[in-house]
Amino acid sequence: MTEMLKLQTKYFGEVEYEEKDLVRFPAGIIGFEEEQAFLLLPFEGGGGGMLCLQSVRTPALAFVVLDPFTLKPDYAPELEPAELRQFGVAEVGDLGFYVLCAVKNPVSASTVNLKCPLVVHPETREARQVIMERYEMRHPLAEFSRGEGDAPC
Repeated sequence: MTEMLKLQTKYFGEVEYEEKDLVRFPAGIIGFEEEQAFLLLPFEGGGGGMLCLQSVRTPALAFVVLDPFTLKPDYAPELEPAELRQFGVAEVGDLGFYVLCAVKNPVSASTVNLKCPLVVHPETREARQVIMERYEMRHPLAEFSRGEGDAPC
């Protein structure tokens, strides 16, 4: 039987999880190198494209992350061969990508960081943050307008 763990989260109250649910960043996230274990929790109404990256070490620390392909279908992340080998995959398409959303008030002032996506191996749940020179760090959400008047975060 698998042991259920509990965590008080920033946005969802107390949640139960198993060790296998963790997404592990061996090098941490830029600016948060000591944070290496997270849960990816979906926001209700986010359609699976908007998630919370909740730190296990620091319950008050959580990031809003988005599926970049729902925002920008032509988003084309590229990884170096050495980076692909670190993940143990042959192609970029074998990995999951998330971008950080800096949520501001008003929400329309929020930005997403396409330059430094979080890359997750869907099977091993090992993750790294990579830097892609061809993209900018602060893309206004308005740039990705869906025409419905709704911001994705």
